[in-house]
Amino acid sequence: MKKDIHPKYVDATVKCGCGHIFETRSTVADIHVEICSSCHPFFTGQQKFVDTMGRVQRFQTKFGGNYFDQKKKEKPASRRPRT
Repeated sequence: MKKDIHPKYVDATVKCGCGHIFETRSTVADIHVEICSSCHPFFTGQQKFVDTMGRVQRFQTKFGGNYFDQKKKEKPASRRPRT
């Protein structure tokens, strides 16, 4: 194997957009992420829109604010059996 071709493996600080900071090891000393395990909906169980560049707002203005509201389904009129 060749010597001195691998990058240095150092302690790294990971900073999330939600403010959570934790330590790990990586080849990069400082890592900035948008979503981490403390704010991701899969781990928290809460749905949250991650709005990058106003995409959610643009979608809601295009399709209306009540796009996600459940529409009430009307029950079909009951049919009498033929005799």
